[in-house]
Amino acid sequence: MHGFGSHTFKVVNKNGEAFWVKWHLRTDQGVKNLPVEEAEKLAGSDPDYSIRDLYEAIENKNFPSWTFSVQIMTMEQANNSPFNPFDVTKVWPHAEYPLKEVGRVVLDRNPQNYFAEIEQIAFSPAHFIPGIEPSPDKMLQGRLFSYADTHRHRLGVNYQKIPVNCPYATRVKNYQRDGNMVVDGNQGGMPNYFPNSFNGPNPVPSLEWHYGSCPVSGTAVRIDTGDEDNFSQCGVFFRHVLNDAERDRLTTNIAGHVNAAEEFLQLRAIAMFSQVDPQYGSMIKSKLEKLKQSSGQKPSSMWSKPKNAERYSGDSMGSGGYNAVKSSTSSTIQAGKPMGVYGKKGSL
Repeated sequence: MHGFGSHTFKVVNKNGEAFWVKWHLRTDQGVKNLPVEEAEKLAGSDPDYSIRDLYEAIENKNFPSWTFSVQIMTMEQANNSPFNPFDVTKVWPHAEYPLKEVGRVVLDRNPQNYFAEIEQIAFSPAHFIPGIEPSPDKMLQGRLFSYADTHRHRLGVNYQKIPVNCPYATRVKNYQRDGNMVVDGNQGGMPNYFPNSFNGPNPVPSLEWHYGSCPVSGTAVRIDTGDEDNFSQCGVFFRHVLNDAERDRLTTNIAGHVNAAEEFLQLRAIAMFSQVDPQYGSMIKSKLEKLKQSSGQKPSSMWSKPKNAERYSGDSMGSGGYNAVKSSTSSTIQAGKPMGVYGKKGSL
């Protein structure tokens, strides 16, 4: 399958010019997925199916690879973008921001010890090299802190000294010392404060954090972004990216999962997908009806107003979801248009 960085990052070139980028890893093997029924069987009978396939491919020197590309957006383009380029739920249209190939990622060696090299590895979006910096992406900002906290809890405060997480081509010299499980000499007798007069490490100018400037102005306020356009890009994906077979599998999978939810939540889900595209909601609704019929339930009971709908009238979609479902296949719902105020009757 493909891989995506999801977040927007800032990169700075040798001239100090900053750009916004998104990372893309596109599989060179082609996209291949298991049917849901087969995946469910393997989850119980052979849960190591995928990792064994990866291990054996590498052992047989059939090295899996991904073509690494980037999308690039200038600061001016970001300022004038009709959508929030730092919203992790949005994509950058490839027609406007085409993929630029950078290189390839190849997996060419299996771990010699799975625990040492895999279980103890500590990835984090905060592990930057000079020239790559964070963006205003709100989810990224949270992950810059939370990943390191998780590693400290899981592996200890000195997790970056574990061999799989530390550099091999250089020796770290800083003022981060002590703590549990120090196994590398703890930087010897060097002072643990800065500045000092005892030959402690000094900052390296060539590795300064910020190369590129990013102008910031305005007033800081707290805003609710829940009513931003959450449906247009999903509608384009459903209508123009997926083919008929893919739309059928997608709606079948959604209906299969939603089928276990309470009825008022099923109504809410159908209403939400109908705002992406009326056909989207209609297909899920139809498949839910068939699932209920096959289990002996009466589909018609599902479309009666749930007794506790008013309880949820202020929660996302509440009783408004009931009103939306009644029109889920009608032309009153414009595909790709934001609903407005969620959960209010007549909001569609």
